[in-house]
This record gives sequence, structure tokens and C-alpha cells, in this order.
Amino acid sequence: MHFGFSSAAWWGPPKKFDQPERDRRVSWLELFYDLVYVIAISRITHHFSEHVSLGSFFEYAGLFCLIFWGWLNGSLYYDLHGNEGLRTRLMTLWQMMIIAALSITLSLPDPNHVHVTVVFMVMQFFITYLWWSVGFYDPSHRPYSRPYTVLYLLSLGLMGLSLVFPERWLTWLLPVVLVCNYAPPFISQGLLRRSSRNIDMTPSMFERLGLFTIIVFGELVLGVINGVSDTQEMDFLAWLNFALALAIIFALWWIFFTLVWRGEAQKGFIKASALELLYIPPLITLGLMAVSFTSFFDPHEEARALRPLFGYAVAVFLTSISLIMGLVEVLKRVRPLKRRFRLSLVLTAAVFLLSALIAFQPAMLYYLLGVLVVLVIEILYLNSLYYASASEEENEINEPQTAS
Repeated sequence: MHFGFSSAAWWGPPKKFDQPERDRRVSWLELFYDLVYVIAISRITHHFSEHVSLGSFFEYAGLFCLIFWGWLNGSLYYDLHGNEGLRTRLMTLWQMMIIAALSITLSLPDPNHVHVTVVFMVMQFFITYLWWSVGFYDPSHRPYSRPYTVLYLLSLGLMGLSLVFPERWLTWLLPVVLVCNYAPPFISQGLLRRSSRNIDMTPSMFERLGLFTIIVFGELVLGVINGVSDTQEMDFLAWLNFALALAIIFALWWIFFTLVWRGEAQKGFIKASALELLYIPPLITLGLMAVSFTSFFDPHEEARALRPLFGYAVAVFLTSISLIMGLVEVLKRVRPLKRRFRLSLVLTAAVFLLSALIAFQPAMLYYLLGVLVVLVIEILYLNSLYYASASEEENEINEPQTAS
């Protein structure tokens, strides 16, 4: 029976990576895909907020890195090789099902992490298949996808070993798994260089990183809401603290997206891969801030011990923005100010780091107000630099016109 179109048209083999769509917009399917990760991140953040300790932090960070790795690979695959064919849609659906299953297992009693590990192994196998299939359909891509396939299979084997080894081995196995999962782009870069090829981060992928950051920012709002909801008496002071907390979140959003979003990723595969890695620290620290906000409204004395955690998190967040700016091509008007912007962020981060080290713990109202004042001062300074530069540029343009 003949339907008037080839099987390749509806099945849609992976698109070749050397045919990027520079003007591609983020699709509705990608946004739907991101929603599943909202649930997974919310689950691990909620678990961390109920078991705050150094060990729980490392567990949270490890789980976050694995979840982000899954999201990143699914997003990169869609961006480089996705199309409107049935295959792309089914591959996206199956990964969404895996992450949804992970969200379920994260809530189950699982002292030995067996259920979570098995689901991660399924995700690991699936993503390994994705990159292997690219080389299967496109032999010219096979040398570049081979490091992904080999190292991802190695990670899969290590995950399997964690099921039979004592739990203390996870302390050593998980870092090795993460290294194997995040190392392939840096190996493939050498192969690309030999063949005089390069892969840049597309504007759509840069946008996806921003959208994922918005997802994690949502956890901060949820942290404030959860903290306020547990307050026994919603008096004027509680509502004022609530407003200040949301204003702090908005200020952090303002700084991040004003400095990072107005530009695009620098050219080069290594720089693109490094930029993706640099997003991990600020995303993890946003989770730490969400946990801190949940405890801020707790009247018990033990909750005050988490305030330094918030200071450390903000310090790392601002420092990470400074590092990310080093790999972002900013607007032409901002380029002369880039170094001053980055230095200002580091100095403000030092203020929060110092406050965390000295365990500065005034009343909650004054603490939140102090955090907001420091962030607003930073925003005002950054804006003053920008608009002063814009004014000078406008004067330089008008002077020749006046002279003529």
C-alpha cells in the first residue's frame, strides 16, 4: 500500500548536526518536556528541605546534576537532531515518562536508593541510545558520537555496580559517573577540530538554558509560599516578610537575566560545553535558597542556623553569573562595561560570603531587608553604569550633527 510519502518523512531520522537552524524557535514540545523536570526538581528540593544536612546537600547536588544531565542531553539532541517527525516526538515522550517515573520513585521509601538507581539506569540507557542512533543514521557523525556512547555505557555499568556494592561506595561511584557523563563534549571537541568542524550553541539552546533557570526560580517562590503557609500567625509582620522575600527573588532574577540574557553564547563547541556546565552551580544554589526560604519563617531557634546557608548560596550565585558572563557575547554597548559588571558581582558576592562566615543573624525582618538593600544597590550600580554609557554614546552621535 502506498500513502504518497516515504517512511523517512513520517519517521524522521535524526537531522544532521551540520545543518543547524539559526532562527529556530523553541517548540511547544520542548516546553512540555521541560514541565516534567519541574516536578522532579521540586521533589528533590522538597526532600532536601526536610532533611537539611551536609550529607543531604551532597545527595541533592548529585541528584540535581544527574537530572540536569538528562534534561541537557534531551534538549541538545532535539536542538541538533530533532525534527517534526514521529520519531522525535516519541523519543521526547519516552524521556518524559522516565523523568515522571523518577519523580514517583523519589517519593517512595527507598533507603538503599534501588528504585531511583534503576530509573536513572533506564534514563542512562535511553540517552546512550539517542547518541548511538545519530551515528547509525548518519555515518559521518559516528566518530563524534562514539565518546558519548562509550562513556555513557561506562556510567551505566557503574550505576549497575552501585546496586550490589555497599552504600558507602556511592560516595566514590557517583562522582565518577558524573565525570563520565559530562566529559564527552570535551573529547569530541578534539575530533571536531581535526576535521575542521565546529558546533556553536544555537540561540534556541541558549534560550532553553534560560527557560530551565526560570523553572528553578519557581522553586524559590514555592519555598517562600511553603514557609509562609507553615506560619502559625499571619500578622502584618509575616506578610511584610513574605513581600520582602519575593522582592529578593525578583532582584536575583533581575540581576541574572539582565546580565546574561541580553546576548548569546560565544562561538565554539568547548565554550558552549563550558557554559552549560557553568549553569549548574547557580541552579543548585537556587535550590539552596529555596530550602532557606522555607525555614526563614520557622519560629524555632534551630531554623536560624540555615541563614548562613542562604548567604553562601547568594555568594555562589552572583559569582557564577560573573563567570557565565565570561562566555557570553553581550550587546556592543555593554562590552566596555563587562569587566566592571563582573567585578561588581564578585564584590557583592563577597559581602554575602562575609555575612555568612560571621553568622550575622538579626531579626528576620532586618535580615531580609538587609539582603534586599544590598541587591538593590547592586542593581542600581549596574544600571547607572549602563545608562551612563548609553548617554555618552548618544552624545558622541549628536556632537557631529551639531557641528555640521
